[in-house]
Amino acid sequence: MDFLIDSFLSALLLIWSIDPELLVIVQVSLKMSAISTLVAAVVGIPAGFLIAFKPFYGKRLVITVLNTLLAMPTVVIGLFVYAFISRRGIFGAFDLLYTQKAIIIGQVILIIPIITTFTITAINRIDDRYRKTALTLGANLLQTVVVIIREARFGIVASIIVAFGRVIAEVGISMMLGGNAKGFTRTMTTAMALEYDKGEFVLSVALGIVLLMVSFGMNIFFNYFQGKARV
Repeated sequence: MDFLIDSFLSALLLIWSIDPELLVIVQVSLKMSAISTLVAAVVGIPAGFLIAFKPFYGKRLVITVLNTLLAMPTVVIGLFVYAFISRRGIFGAFDLLYTQKAIIIGQVILIIPIITTFTITAINRIDDRYRKTALTLGANLLQTVVVIIREARFGIVASIIVAFGRVIAEVGISMMLGGNAKGFTRTMTTAMALEYDKGEFVLSVALGIVLLMVSFGMNIFFNYFQGKARV
């Protein structure tokens, strides 16, 4: 028990002193997670809207596949992407392996199904009368889309929250595709795993605290945003 308390207090002191190594790791994690979430949102939200809004053959199968991908292990995605970007892979000439770009590619693949599925669910819960009313009042397709997205915005924002939380806390993709290079591809989760293996618990605990603070802060921000939007 004393060991745990001492590690926790030392971790708080490390955070308070703004340790340079800790700061770099946090910056790398936040940067890659933010970019991955942004790219996945740009792809996933329109895809979710089209799947929910447009009837087409095989729609149920597509939704089933997306739901299945929600449980895809990160190491499977890491292995899949590795096969394509390694030196012997199709995209090996681009030298993507063990770079931040490789991690971002893997993370985007990981969370696109999350954002797409949440968007589909959010739009499907909107009463169809909104669409019919908008069309009756002379709205064009783009205006109708805006109306529906506005009504589904809380579910869409929730998808972004979940996606960001998923990528910032994942470790398999970052380790396999990034290589855990210090100051370059070392994220909070991979650094925690490394420091644990080395027996250096203070930095691991400090990073764990920061990770929880980031996740908690994001949820507070978006909950406040949603609350203001309802007023």
